[in-house]
Amino acid sequence: MFHVLTGVFVHESNTFKKGETRLQDFRDDVLDLGQVAVDRFRGVNEELAGFLDVADLSGWRLTHTVSAHATPGARVAQEAFDHIAGLICDGARAHKATLDGVLLSLHGSMVPVFCEDGEGEMLRRLRAIVGPDLPIAVTLDLHAMVTEAMVEQAQILVSYKTYPHVDMRETGRHAARLLDRTMKGDIAPRTLRRHIPMLDEANAGRTDVPQTAALYTRATAHEAEPGILAVSVNAGFSEADIAEMGPTVLVTHDRNAARATEIAEALAQTIWDQRGSVSNDFLTPEAAAALALAHPAAPPLVIADYADNPGAGAYGDATALLAALLQVGVTGGAFAPMIDPEAAAFLHRHRVGDTVTLDLGGKCDPAFGGGPLTVTGEIRHLSEGTYTGDGPILGGITHSWGKTAVFRVQGIDVLVVTLSGQMLDLQQLRAFDIAPEALRFLVVKSMQHFRAAFQPIAARVVVCDTGALATPQAHLRPYTRVRRPVWPLDR
Repeated sequence: MFHVLTGVFVHESNTFKKGETRLQDFRDDVLDLGQVAVDRFRGVNEELAGFLDVADLSGWRLTHTVSAHATPGARVAQEAFDHIAGLICDGARAHKATLDGVLLSLHGSMVPVFCEDGEGEMLRRLRAIVGPDLPIAVTLDLHAMVTEAMVEQAQILVSYKTYPHVDMRETGRHAARLLDRTMKGDIAPRTLRRHIPMLDEANAGRTDVPQTAALYTRATAHEAEPGILAVSVNAGFSEADIAEMGPTVLVTHDRNAARATEIAEALAQTIWDQRGSVSNDFLTPEAAAALALAHPAAPPLVIADYADNPGAGAYGDATALLAALLQVGVTGGAFAPMIDPEAAAFLHRHRVGDTVTLDLGGKCDPAFGGGPLTVTGEIRHLSEGTYTGDGPILGGITHSWGKTAVFRVQGIDVLVVTLSGQMLDLQQLRAFDIAPEALRFLVVKSMQHFRAAFQPIAARVVVCDTGALATPQAHLRPYTRVRRPVWPLDR
């Protein structure tokens, strides 16, 4: 019976965002140890569930250390990093004599305050404990920024192949199966990395875009070749300003470095050749509002506020699009979420049915996406913000917005929330008495993940650049660390 140490430590860091991601920002509902945490994830669409699938089938003995996720945000505070990484390292230290392997769910774009490469640093600390030979397998997000240190410290790396991400559990199974084969001595994996000098892949890894989807189809086909164990195409994360940022191709192979090199270089060349081809048509807030006004009725026009995506570390309180909608007088829609803890607390000091005036949104950094709007409206719903997803990304997973209110302003229901998060699931509205399919229009703060749940109910989907922190206009962000030249800053 193999003894495997597992751990989950996931954060995507926007280095342009003010403040720090603290220990308390790693959600309390998943920050715990042992079998309770393991059982909570069994059967859901998470990598840990995939680990458990293989562990159950193969008869492993599992020691689970920690499950820690935080919504993408500012750099991770040293206290938070040291505490969570320390739980994983303490587990490895305590069980070193009996361990056969380590299996970790990471993101690949975590930037602590004290270094540029959170995952590489954590793997370095772990490797110093377990020694040079113990197999370490890692799952990564498709938007990982994979560094040289990461591929030096872990033998196996497997990334998602879908965006919207719907293959987390299968990615966990893939990495776990490779670890099982390694522990049995069937394979001796290593991972090869190729980096492309771009801020990110032209379509940020969208697998609903044919030319980008073809990269992942090729990657899957290569995995059927002898000695090719995993091929990962990582789109990168342009909101993190580090030296090694950008897209990468990883090939985990079994003593087949020559073929792995050919595969990695061919995929990297395709990414580079497609660097100028962008599928999104980014509308201004005014153009998006005009479309909403012209849209007659349900099913809704879905407008994605791309630039204020909390999933990219944006503040989620940009007001430019809401201001444009109010200006044209369109009604019958919803706007979700407006991440404004101050406004949510104010609304919770009143009752459903009350009419109140308040300053809404725009409080974090008005330079990105607009300042506060003074608005008057009716409180339609108050709750503690808990919901359980039932869609392809969040199915079966329970989260919370914190104190939440539905605030109707000029015929627009604004979901005012306390905790950060992007729109991924219809239950993020339905749980608060908003029926998304019955709306005339719906604004969602998300870049791409929203499509999995919201595109099927939409009459049309459009994308808006509000000038918020995750704007596609990269030149608006003050990069200082990325290696130059880099596309598209240096055309």
